[in-house]
Amino acid sequence: MSNLIGIISDTHEDKRMILKAVRVLSARSPALVIHCGDIISPPVLELFKGLPMRFVYGNNDGERSGLKKKCEELGFIDIEETSCFDFAGKSFFVNHGTRSRVIDEAVETQQYDYVLHGHTHVRRDELRGKTRTINPGALFSADEYSIAFLTPETGNVEFVGIQE
Repeated sequence: MSNLIGIISDTHEDKRMILKAVRVLSARSPALVIHCGDIISPPVLELFKGLPMRFVYGNNDGERSGLKKKCEELGFIDIEETSCFDFAGKSFFVNHGTRSRVIDEAVETQQYDYVLHGHTHVRRDELRGKTRTINPGALFSADEYSIAFLTPETGNVEFVGIQE
């Protein structure tokens, strides 16, 4: 079984772009898909049904109780402000990145293999010490819309453009 991880962020309720990204994600059958925040409203979560999702809140996710309830209803892992977990023998820290200092501090601790975030709508793949920081880009208000795939064991990161 593959340990491929899909990474997506800043979908901002753009159903058309989300559906395009979900098709790309589904075609690769990832073991996990991480959404780094800015989902916007609970009904949008329905578009991710069938994928093994994990979400964190973004600064534009105002309906937090509704998002939490909808995640539970759909059987997704509980949505959090920050998610720290182990997967495929690697440690992960996921936060939207509204306050860049939170991301910087997670990297500085060097206790995580991967720090994932969104917020800037700009792709990022940066290695500092043992910690790899990845931002998949965005599916809303970006120069180029994108998601990313990560193979945690090898550290291979692939950004995939999503055409409008």
